[in-house]
Amino acid sequence: MRFLPALTRAAALGVAAVLAATALTACGDDASETTDNPYNLLQPGVLRTGTLTDAPPNVYLKDGKFTGFDNDLLTAVAAKVGLKVEFVGTDFSALLSQVNNRKFDVGSSSITITEARRKTVDFGNGYDFGYFGLDVPANSSITGFDQLAGKRVVVVQGTVQDDYATGEGLDPVRVPDYNGAINQLKAGTADAWIAPAEIGDKSAADSNGKIKVAGKLLSPAPTAYAFAKGNDKLREALNKGLDEVIADGTWSRLQAQYYPGRPIPADFKPGSGTVPVPSASAAS
Repeated sequence: MRFLPALTRAAALGVAAVLAATALTACGDDASETTDNPYNLLQPGVLRTGTLTDAPPNVYLKDGKFTGFDNDLLTAVAAKVGLKVEFVGTDFSALLSQVNNRKFDVGSSSITITEARRKTVDFGNGYDFGYFGLDVPANSSITGFDQLAGKRVVVVQGTVQDDYATGEGLDPVRVPDYNGAINQLKAGTADAWIAPAEIGDKSAADSNGKIKVAGKLLSPAPTAYAFAKGNDKLREALNKGLDEVIADGTWSRLQAQYYPGRPIPADFKPGSGTVPVPSASAAS
């Protein structure tokens, strides 16, 4: 019986040693995770990005590869901070909530910054400007935005074009993606589609004469990549990378590639606005 206290004390010391070692190992793991994944990504080293498949020239799928101005630019930006990009297709109407819920690290889809959207996600610095486009069936008599009252106007749900149409009292027909809007115009079930102008231009050009562009209107704010609320390290790193691809001419080269001949507004400054933008000829 005299040996029991000694054995009990020895067992207790052994347990304490094991617990201490476990605690030290756990702390080491936390430090390692911070080092290996400084941007709090879903997968270390990989930028999982939600985008669209059907919105050229901004974001689209071609020959099984995600491409377009926004996505090619993001790939170049991510490379500046040592990240690879994994693109995943989704609907625009779900994209921002999916970013905020951390299904994606970033949203890339020509997303215009608005105060309403800032309630759901954080935005990086603006990387592009844009116009609203007005696409109509080829035989339409509509020639401008001021002729849409009482017409059946289609928009992609959750876009700034949706906001514009609602604000103008148009009671728009909402569809989940750009193909849905294009198909309504081709079928004659919509009188007009308010679209991002570059996407509207491309859709009209590819419609075999079934769709035409009736007008354009400058968008009120720049486009930017979307981030989950509070993921500041990732946002700041990609903002820095964006300035770098502006400085090295990548931004200008991609502008010339995807938007040939499109004038850049004199007051538009991509990124932080502090980096000189090389001309397209200097970038090529």
